[in-house]
Amino acid sequence: MDNTENIPNLKKQLGDEVVVVMVPFQTQSHLDPFLQFACLISSYGLSVHYLSLPTYNHDTKTRATAINPSDLANIHFHDLQMTPTPLDPDIPSEVPKHFHLFWNVSMHLRESITSFLRDISSKSRRIIMIHDCLMCYNVQDISSFDNAESYIFNPVISAFGMYCDHIFPHVGLPIPLEQQLLQRLPSSEGWYCEEIMRIGSFQVQYIGKSSAGDIHNTSKVMEGSNTFIDLLGIGQDKKQWAIGPVLRPTKKEKNGFPCLDWLDKQPPKSVLYVSYDMLTSFSDEQIKELAMGLELSKQKFIWLMNDPDNGDIYLGGDLNRKFEFHEGFEERLNGVGLLVRDWAPQTEILAHSSIGGFLCACDWTSCVETITMGVPIIAWATHSDHPKNGFLLTEMLKIGLVIREWDKKRDEVVTASTIDNVMRKLMASEEGDKVRKRAKELGEAVRQSTEKGGASRMELDYFIAHITR
Repeated sequence: MDNTENIPNLKKQLGDEVVVVMVPFQTQSHLDPFLQFACLISSYGLSVHYLSLPTYNHDTKTRATAINPSDLANIHFHDLQMTPTPLDPDIPSEVPKHFHLFWNVSMHLRESITSFLRDISSKSRRIIMIHDCLMCYNVQDISSFDNAESYIFNPVISAFGMYCDHIFPHVGLPIPLEQQLLQRLPSSEGWYCEEIMRIGSFQVQYIGKSSAGDIHNTSKVMEGSNTFIDLLGIGQDKKQWAIGPVLRPTKKEKNGFPCLDWLDKQPPKSVLYVSYDMLTSFSDEQIKELAMGLELSKQKFIWLMNDPDNGDIYLGGDLNRKFEFHEGFEERLNGVGLLVRDWAPQTEILAHSSIGGFLCACDWTSCVETITMGVPIIAWATHSDHPKNGFLLTEMLKIGLVIREWDKKRDEVVTASTIDNVMRKLMASEEGDKVRKRAKELGEAVRQSTEKGGASRMELDYFIAHITR
């Protein structure tokens, strides 16, 4: 891909005059969109450097199955050095242990990042650092380089969720929703555990004045209104760009994943895709109820059970959970359902013509993918910003159904019969057909926004023009 025609003053000869340094948070859900964003920036002729831990650099490149090899070759990968950190035995039970591990590891990357900046700053006219909001502590030394400026890329949170959960409580302005929607808006209370809030607050104090702007993996088209995107800049002397969706490209030719071959044999819009993300948040009892609900519904499904973030890749252990389903569940699938225990490309699954719905926890990355691919969602919020994302898709955009009401306790077990009813409603009812039609129309509009002249493409053009001024 080549976008240089969109910026008249940007020439391929820029070379290392303006160098972009990408610093993602060290989990796959953040690393993947950072890599795709890196490829987008590189397509404008800029030199892009991607900083991550050695294992994750390897894994991220391995998972980039749909990215053009020549585009991937344009990215300069650099291995950060780290100190192995043992898990704290007193981690609160509501905090996934793998997340806590990644957090501890990330706290030891500052020196390695600063060393890289020191080296490259002497060779370039301007350094543009684009970093994750959870890496503010590690990149704080960027302010000591006269020829550098930094920007925060938010790949995993919507403008709606960010405003409602993180900005609204501090700015004192109302949430601009109709009264009927406002009354149903899920509260933030009980969804964010204290440990995660502490981590977020710690990072905020290091943003300071070094950040020159924020880049968001969303758009006016995706959120149904530009209101919340506009509100993100309130009280901040920083530029804002909404360039979403940033996600994995899809690949038309076969790429060796058995689950895609299985999907090829299913009728159009007949399969419900179930996300692996819930495995990090669900009890064994809830997993069994989910399995029974899938079986009761008699609807086709594909259940991806491998979470690339749920493992101790640094210390050599294995934190992946093993489940025992109700007796005979796997034997009775008989082609109706497929369990996938190895990693598979979620974007390509959602883009497949046989997928008619997506049951997921409503993390923003999954929401971006399902919106873009025009697939309706069954929202099953589990923690953090998930309720706001689910509310956006089901109540505001009306492209999905809710598996349980927002005021229900998140640790309350959802029964198999409830899961069965919601699945049938989405996959085999007139109401489900209407939801599917709205999702398809929205997906088409979102994809058009990334093409030449579209809203998101123009935002990206403006950002590139700004950093190459």
